[in-house]
Amino acid sequence: MHIFQQQIGWFVSILPTILYLINFYKKYNLMTPTTKEIKKVTTNTLQKMKAAGEKIAMITAYDYSFGRLFDAAGIDIILVGDSASNVMAGHTTTLPITLDQMIYHAQSVVRARERSLVVVDIPFGYYQSNSDIALASAIRIMKESGGNTVKLEGGEEVIESIKKIVSAGVPVMGHLGLTPQSINKFGTYTVRATEEVEAEKLKRDALLLQEAGCFAIVLEKIPAQLAKEVSESLHIPTIGIGAGSHCDGQVLVMHDMLGINTEFKPRFLRRYLNLDEQITGAIKQYITDVKSKDFPNESESY
Repeated sequence: MHIFQQQIGWFVSILPTILYLINFYKKYNLMTPTTKEIKKVTTNTLQKMKAAGEKIAMITAYDYSFGRLFDAAGIDIILVGDSASNVMAGHTTTLPITLDQMIYHAQSVVRARERSLVVVDIPFGYYQSNSDIALASAIRIMKESGGNTVKLEGGEEVIESIKKIVSAGVPVMGHLGLTPQSINKFGTYTVRATEEVEAEKLKRDALLLQEAGCFAIVLEKIPAQLAKEVSESLHIPTIGIGAGSHCDGQVLVMHDMLGINTEFKPRFLRRYLNLDEQITGAIKQYITDVKSKDFPNESESY
């Protein structure tokens, strides 16, 4: 009995220390796993970023591997662009790619997504004719790919399609300025809206897209001052590509900025790597090693 009383007394004496340690561990999350829940980027996140003056980073991706790398690096938006027609399939324009092909690329990227917002282009021919077809295309993309939003090109001409898609609960990103799906109409990839008439139409279209429910607008290859005016006139974010530094965010095609595609050299492009040269060098070395019987060596064999 005396020993039991001693044990009780000892426990009571150290109880304050035990409680202190418990509170300490709770305060600094030392009693819980260190892995934090990843906070996903949403259209609401982008709205808050614009309000706070935080720039939005967006890049294209078309497969699981690059989607995983970009998402893990912390990119805000991954665009599954119809530029896949050029950089993945080798076409000279974005026009040939089909809805089925876009869904395939989007499915691959979505499987890699942990954090980024995934935007999927509706390809040429799948929304221009009427709003019912546009809605059907958007629904297919959302249901079959798991993407978060869709993007389509144009202003007043596609407003009814945008309204119908948004009313069905599908977020839409707009696209003004140089619209590659209209290349046969423009006949060139030069800077758009340099003349007053086209610039004024772009301003009107931007407001119409916002009113129709777009959560953001890509501004491609337009004068920086015009992009600044448009960005300041809207409460939704603008994402620039060749539109200067005053947009709320920027987007580049991954093959261009990583130096995989070296033929495309517009003024707005900054190359962060030269993978064309590095990959070519690696393949040449591999060929040499195989033909010289250097690869595989003993340590690379079972």
